[in-house]
Amino acid sequence: MGEHLHNGTGSSQDSRQSLRVGLSAEITLRRAGQSKYRVRILDVSPQGCKAEFVERPERDELVWVKFEGLGALEATVCWVRNFEVGLEFENPIHPAVFNMLVSRLTT
Repeated sequence: MGEHLHNGTGSSQDSRQSLRVGLSAEITLRRAGQSKYRVRILDVSPQGCKAEFVERPERDELVWVKFEGLGALEATVCWVRNFEVGLEFENPIHPAVFNMLVSRLTT
């Protein structure tokens, strides 16, 4: 909504579809051909999240994000900056489910 998603290259060409909620929580993540592991997310929106990775993924890499209580969400790496990564969900989280998720993650 008028804000821009920083793509990690110094430009802000992609516009955000909604505001992100800043938080610090752990989720489960899986990369293709690898075992799942825990990562920390720094913010979340219905369309995606920013996470800290131990191993840097490639831009456009497909990953699966798992929030406790929800099925795995397919996501694409939009940008990589050091070990912070922007992920865009293939299918946005429904607003009611998103509100419940944020409530759980911030308490």
